[in-house]
Amino acid sequence: MTTQAVGAQQDRRPGFARERGAGLRVLAFAVTALVAGAMGVAGTLLHQRTTAPDTSAVDAQAAEIAEALRADLNAGFQSGGQPYGGQFTEGTLVAQVQGHGGVLLSAGPEQSQGAGKVHTAEVMLGLVPPGTETVAADAYPVRCYRYTFGLGTYSVKQSGMACPALRTDGKAGSLAAQMGVLLTQQPTGTFAYRQMTTAGYAHTPQGAVDFLKDKRLVAAGDTVSVVSGKADGGDVYVLALRIKGACHYLRMDSSSTASRLIPLWAAPADEQEACGVMQAVAAAALYGIDPAKAG
Repeated sequence: MTTQAVGAQQDRRPGFARERGAGLRVLAFAVTALVAGAMGVAGTLLHQRTTAPDTSAVDAQAAEIAEALRADLNAGFQSGGQPYGGQFTEGTLVAQVQGHGGVLLSAGPEQSQGAGKVHTAEVMLGLVPPGTETVAADAYPVRCYRYTFGLGTYSVKQSGMACPALRTDGKAGSLAAQMGVLLTQQPTGTFAYRQMTTAGYAHTPQGAVDFLKDKRLVAAGDTVSVVSGKADGGDVYVLALRIKGACHYLRMDSSSTASRLIPLWAAPADEQEACGVMQAVAAAALYGIDPAKAG
């Protein structure tokens, strides 16, 4: 009897050992999988945290544009010599955006609002880093923003937006690359825009070309082709023209206050192909006028 009992125990032990060993292996595998999974998730989060672009620099540029707009639309009694806000056109907005390393994608009145009440401007920034210091590409990414404004400082609103996925001319390629090229096609280089008067120049295509060359807004080798021009009342003449192939608008104004305006600017990206004079006339309208005069 004793011999049988011992033999039975000896027969059961190997099987038990095998089952226990298998169970331990399964448990070890499960623990290893959990640890690896946790490390994988943590690693992914760490990678995303360390590789995500730092948008603070370009966001700061966007905020500066909003502040510049608020200053232009200042409804105080002391603002740029005007009773309510300084006068400016789309050209002023273009100059501000390009001065912050970006391009105006589109501009105009909101669809749900009457003309002259609420305007929208969409811009792409990050094409040129701020300042003169070297900035890593992933530390200054290309980003897009939307601004809405009416009359008055507090009308200016800024928000982020997804950049358009397609080029404005319908061709294959990167919109950011297209806008980078547009930025380099500005007269006499980037940031050449300045406030000046067009008084003394004939309101004709030839008078416009003479003005551009005399004021050195275009270089001697720049090609200038006038698309069309139109009188816009109040001794204002507006032209759509191409400089080195890029569409620009020119507002010729002989009034005494016109020297505070920027006469020449690049058309928004979504108007580069059309380059029409009626679009130029709309772009040359004054913003920041006296609300009492605006009704």
